[in-house]
Amino acid sequence: MTPIRHNHSDGDAVLDAVRDCVLAVGVRRTTLTDVARRAGVSRMTLYRRWPDVRSLVGDLMTREWVAVATGAMPERRPGTDTRALIVDGLVAGVEAFRAHPLFQKIVDVDPELLLPYVLDRRGASQEALIALLADALREGHADGSVRTGHAERQARAVLLIVQSFTLSLRTMTDEDDPDLNSEAFLAELRSILERTLTP
Repeated sequence: MTPIRHNHSDGDAVLDAVRDCVLAVGVRRTTLTDVARRAGVSRMTLYRRWPDVRSLVGDLMTREWVAVATGAMPERRPGTDTRALIVDGLVAGVEAFRAHPLFQKIVDVDPELLLPYVLDRRGASQEALIALLADALREGHADGSVRTGHAERQARAVLLIVQSFTLSLRTMTDEDDPDLNSEAFLAELRSILERTLTP
């Protein structure tokens, strides 16, 4: 029998386990039993915190997507204004999201999992990204590099732009055409963001 661990890393161990399961078989074929076995915890431990696999996957997506977004933000460099950092980070973030194995698996196998967050409501990861963006935009307002405005509204609008490129870019690209490949569209995204944010 697998020993049951009780420490502060149980949550991460469970999310790591559900990530491994989803990457192996997709969301629909992942069970709480599989996750518990892989994480080395009891099923009851999971049920106390997550009622079903979808809620587990929701927490996993929040962890992974926020990590991608924060990891894509470049470090502040001397002489670089906030707008440049935001634009660089957002374009790098779109590339990182599209290359992320979990994102690719969900899009390929379980795309309906993303629909509620596109059509009906904001998820926890979107709320976290809006908060990060709003903070960065306020810094840009302060240093004069970003057009002044309602930071929360600007953050939501920018996320709408970035989200559409992340989710739908492959529907618009022709990778064998240098004028219509993903690199060319990411250059367009950079231009859109620059024009949107420039005072």
